[in-house]
Amino acid sequence: MAPVNAACIQEPTHRPNPPLSQEDQGIPLIDLSSPDVDALVEAIGHACRQWGFFQIINHGVPSEHLHRVEEAVRKFFHLSPDEKRKVRRDARKVMGYYDTEHTKNVADWKEVFDYTANEPTLAAASVDEDDDRVAYWENQWPQNPPEMRKACQEYAKDMVELAKRLMELVAMSLGLPARRFEEFFKDHTSSGRINRYPPCPSPESVLGVGPHKDPGVLTILAQDEVGGLEVKRKSDGQWIGVKPIPNTYIINLGDVLQVWTNGQYESVEHRVMVNSMKERFSIPFFLNPSHYTMVAPLEELTHTANYRAYNWGKFALTRKRSNFMKLQVENIQIQHFKNIPSQHYIPDSPRVFG
Repeated sequence: MAPVNAACIQEPTHRPNPPLSQEDQGIPLIDLSSPDVDALVEAIGHACRQWGFFQIINHGVPSEHLHRVEEAVRKFFHLSPDEKRKVRRDARKVMGYYDTEHTKNVADWKEVFDYTANEPTLAAASVDEDDDRVAYWENQWPQNPPEMRKACQEYAKDMVELAKRLMELVAMSLGLPARRFEEFFKDHTSSGRINRYPPCPSPESVLGVGPHKDPGVLTILAQDEVGGLEVKRKSDGQWIGVKPIPNTYIINLGDVLQVWTNGQYESVEHRVMVNSMKERFSIPFFLNPSHYTMVAPLEELTHTANYRAYNWGKFALTRKRSNFMKLQVENIQIQHFKNIPSQHYIPDSPRVFG
């Protein structure tokens, strides 16, 4: 078992504490096969307002597609470090393997493999608001195991279709036409990730991922039987452990959706505990809009806008800086775009305003 790097130690206020019982978590479980569309839309709306997190069953994703990904990535992560680093990502090649990621300037206890759903993915080339150049993000697929590429590509297609259906239900829950959000995803920048959390000798002072909110539209997460995901409950701020349920996906809303709804639906903090005895795998899919999308509250949901518009591609590129360096300031967050005069100027932050 690897020793704990000092960069992974959490501040005392962020260190793990026993969550409330997983049996009493209360996180909504929604059956997507329900023939009662009105009841389904109502359940989605309630979960989005009250939790910002929910779980889905009977979602239509073939279980064998997920299993193929799980089998392939276990082989990959158990390769030697040198072999995995042949597809290591960096500031230029932003997809691939990485083992020194940070969340809010604290190193995570994990290793990851990232890939885009669209190959290549059109992305912003610069955080400069006057720079319209486009970058092309390419995936780095390992030669070993050879089946990993096809398994991940097949699974990404499943996730895109599921995300499309979820966004239609979310739109309907807001009283909007089902396809209201479709225009934002023509050249979507969505991506898949595989997380491996190794056994940790100091789980009392380390987190697999520190407390954070996802910056995109929504996340679809598959987790293994080990568990470790915790959600900060909106009603009382308590950390709630999310009990693994076979063939179930966990859905959490992202910051973009919070801005689009002008705060009606909110993204919620979550974190990942580590285990001293077992490794853990999780497979999230991040639904993100096209890089040229100006993220702003939808007019039909807004009387007074709570957020200023920002460019998604440049915002996302700015966020990626903290993956490769420890910043001297807080990485950019959507609260920097709230319409509060005292927050209008952000020292040391790039200009990505609309």
